Amino acid sequence: MTRFDDREREQWAGRAEAYARSFGRLCAYPAQALLDAADVTGGARVLDGGTGPGTVAALATARGATVTAVDAEASMIATARTARAASHFTQAALPLLPFPAGVFDAAVANFVINHVGDPRAAVSELRRVVRPGGHVAITIWPYPQPPLQRLWRQAYEAAGGPPRPDLPQVAAGRNFDRTPEGLTGLLRGAGLEPARCETLSWVHRTDPQDWWAGPEAGLGQLGLLLHGASADLRRRARDAYDRLTDRYRGPDGLLGLPTAALVAAGRTR
Repeated sequence: MTRFDDREREQWAGRAEAYARSFGRLCAYPAQALLDAADVTGGARVLDGGTGPGTVAALATARGATVTAVDAEASMIATARTARAASHFTQAALPLLPFPAGVFDAAVANFVINHVGDPRAAVSELRRVVRPGGHVAITIWPYPQPPLQRLWRQAYEAAGGPPRPDLPQVAAGRNFDRTPEGLTGLLRGAGLEPARCETLSWVHRTDPQDWWAGPEAGLGQLGLLLHGASADLRRRARDAYDRLTDRYRGPDGLLGLPTAALVAAGRTR
């Protein structure tokens, strides 16, 4: 595990409820496409790596799959277990999974690779636990960032937030480009062929206060940037958030934020 991984564990500790209220609804959008990419059907043995509150696991279960849900964060496992999202639950973190090789027909990871310090090792571990001829499918946020993802740094900079060079980053030698080419290259490097990628674009509709609940609880890019910040900077960031999101607010008071995700999959050999 890297310093980046340690910071991720700290950031997510005990925050399942805040995630479900805010980012969880956003991350649920590509779930069915992710399962389609992994060819998840009835009777399949599926690993949901980084299950969060169990959204993808529950949809796979509804398809008739036998699902093992894994997450590094105990509060996420507890939430998914309460929802009976899967048949089995295990607390573990990529790239170290406590399963023998080839025990699953498919493995999926919904926006999980964004949160590991060694993405290739994480994808290679997902491939390891899937039988030959099975599928691994993942989602990530793309770069250049869509308006929704750009919003957080824009709010921080508009509030006068200082640079944060102290925040852990994925080491350059372990990172990859958040583009379709970069993502398919990551899958091929992990031994998955043929690797394919699809871009999903949509408008995320959300209550402004629910959307703010994520960074307010320390989650997401703005949550990281505001970690340890003064009360005054936090107030200015909230004011900037309100100003920046005003143009996305509809007559019903909800925000309509344009966003996109990359969904990629490959077959094990």
